[in-house]
Amino acid sequence: MSSKSIAVIGAGVTGVTTAYELACRGYAVTVYDRNRYPAMETSFANGGQLSASNAEVWNHLSTIRKGIGWMLRRDAPLSLSLAPSWHKYSWLAEFLGQIPNYRRNTTETARLAVAARHRMREIGAREGISFDREDRGILHFYTSRTGLDHARRVSDLLAEGGVERHEVDAAGLRRIEPALTGTFVGGFHTPGDSSGDIHLFTTGLAAACARLGVRFEMGADVTGSATNKSGVTVRYDTRPEPGRRLPQSAEHAAIVVCAGVRSRALARGFGDRLNVYPVKGYSITVSLPDDASRRGAPQVSLLDDAAKIVTSRLGADRFRVAGTAEFAGENRDIREVRIAPLVAWVNRYFPEVCTRQATPWAGLRPMMPSMMPRVGPGRRDGLFYNTGHGHLGWTLACATSEAVAAAVAARV
Repeated sequence: MSSKSIAVIGAGVTGVTTAYELACRGYAVTVYDRNRYPAMETSFANGGQLSASNAEVWNHLSTIRKGIGWMLRRDAPLSLSLAPSWHKYSWLAEFLGQIPNYRRNTTETARLAVAARHRMREIGAREGISFDREDRGILHFYTSRTGLDHARRVSDLLAEGGVERHEVDAAGLRRIEPALTGTFVGGFHTPGDSSGDIHLFTTGLAAACARLGVRFEMGADVTGSATNKSGVTVRYDTRPEPGRRLPQSAEHAAIVVCAGVRSRALARGFGDRLNVYPVKGYSITVSLPDDASRRGAPQVSLLDDAAKIVTSRLGADRFRVAGTAEFAGENRDIREVRIAPLVAWVNRYFPEVCTRQATPWAGLRPMMPSMMPRVGPGRRDGLFYNTGHGHLGWTLACATSEAVAAAVAARV
């Protein structure tokens, strides 16, 4: 067992799972994050799905056609700001260049998701983490034959990655989730998938990390890092009082960058090119204040492929609905035009649910043009990455964290 010191930058789900895997291997781990608590950014209020069934990457001609058709709709599932940005347009060019890798990347993502599913369950059971987990699977539903036909082709790719899912007809959809209303042509059920509250999972795992000796340096805004012969220096600012910044530094044997959308800037400082783009997603958390709402909300986690909306039931009294992809740079503003379709979607498919109390949220998904995370060593000794998971951060985190911890153990 090693007692070497490892720095992890970022206390979201990838950073905390990475810290856990390193601590389990005997490393002395310090997690740095600019927020006061773990899981306060992208890991705060996502769609709640652990979804190997959603492993299809977006680099496909059908996505491009849909995106072009949506450009003039303010409430479309995908929104692209036309404001000039070299980062955005270079990212989109690389995204298009990854279309030939669609099949391979979808299958590899599915394989990672299945591995992560098993590891997450092991960790949850071992550490006793309670996070409103539901193991009822995930149900994809379709209102058009075209969408269902595409889903059949995707299922073949997911099966190559080890994902088991079953096609159901309209009657089958209602047997699995009786609360769902509407007219459908069919769908797919993935019984091995699950759902839950990512914030509760991440904070629960952070507490487990602390029991293992992991130190959390919260309120620490990392400003830079440098590698040298003896290891890595992490430079950061703390804020002991409003308006005052206190520069500090610490020495570690190695560093793992799990900093979400900030990973690109940190990588640049190390001489690595990490083309992460901040793709904004929105969610609402609907309170279920009465018996009618609780009965009318679904128990099974859902995915509406046409609208790109996912749902998760979080305990008896909460219902999470999330979706949209907005390309507008590092902007966390919550726009009403993006929230309204989520509320309308609930009213359409679950009319008994009261949406009077719907709390909106927006987060920035760190997305690579290939839709594949960057996991493993960087150019310099002592530098590693576990970032760029896009919309599948929670789904993949437990697998990629094992992988990066193994890479650290092989070199440090």
